[in-house]
Amino acid sequence: MAVHRILIVDDESLMAKQLGAQVIRCGFEVAAIASSGREALALAAETQPHLVLMDVVLNGEMGGVEAAEEIRRHSPIPIIFMADDTDDATLRHLREIQPFGHVSKPVSDDELRIHLEAALNDDATRLVSDHEERFFLVSIDMLCCLGFTGYFKRLNPAWERALGFSTQELMARPFIEFVHPDDRERTLKQNRLVRTGGQALAFENRYLCKDGSYRWLLWNAAPDADHHVIYSAARDITESKCAAEERETLVRELQAALAEVQTLRGILPICSYCKKIRDDADYWQTVEGYISQHTGMKFSHGICPECYASEVEPMLYELEERARHAGD
Repeated sequence: MAVHRILIVDDESLMAKQLGAQVIRCGFEVAAIASSGREALALAAETQPHLVLMDVVLNGEMGGVEAAEEIRRHSPIPIIFMADDTDDATLRHLREIQPFGHVSKPVSDDELRIHLEAALNDDATRLVSDHEERFFLVSIDMLCCLGFTGYFKRLNPAWERALGFSTQELMARPFIEFVHPDDRERTLKQNRLVRTGGQALAFENRYLCKDGSYRWLLWNAAPDADHHVIYSAARDITESKCAAEERETLVRELQAALAEVQTLRGILPICSYCKKIRDDADYWQTVEGYISQHTGMKFSHGICPECYASEVEPMLYELEERARHAGD
């Protein structure tokens, strides 16, 4: 089993070395020693320790509390604070950062071992195990831990592949800044629901890509209220969304074309002279032929009274006259 590595942050070099020796005596490994808040951030990112021993008071522009807040924004590393004397206000602030306790300096080996083991053996808050880490890294889906503060605490590589932003860029800004402006109101509403004990199931919104485009994500999420974090899994559904929109557009176009055809079928083009009808294949047919083709109806021919008087009688009269003259 791998030995847990501890990052020590203390600006007193002698105290830092003593703590390093104590950590080793307790059965752990010293990942690195930082003497300032800025150095602690860099070493935490570089060495990926299992736990941080953080002095509350540090020289420089960034104190221990500020450094711990920044580290916790980027990773769920457990933090144990060290202080000579801690007032109530500072203790409240420390609890908000979710440390795994605090110790007074100097600390005995036994007390230090108890605090380290308690923090590292806490299954609900310890770092992801080696096997889980591998699944986290190779997952096709976009996995993340989102703090109740609105910042990402952990992201797997799928995020960089999908959006183009680096992990550092994504974790440096509130998550809502990456959400499409039209989706932000309902996304914040969903986020509040999850933070208060609800879940997100098949929630959809659009996320900004580095090239300025947006991709559709499908979310499932659940909260961990004890540690103020939301565990989420997102799937890129942009292609299926586009395909669905294309299908809907095609259906609308087909429906419009069908309506137009049905309208056109209600109009029969007929010759003004011979009264033939043009069919769908652009052939001209007699009325009888067109009706027979489209209805299967058969025709029997007769003569109406008007046509008999205007057409047949004159013809018969003419034939009789011809016959009479021929007999003469």
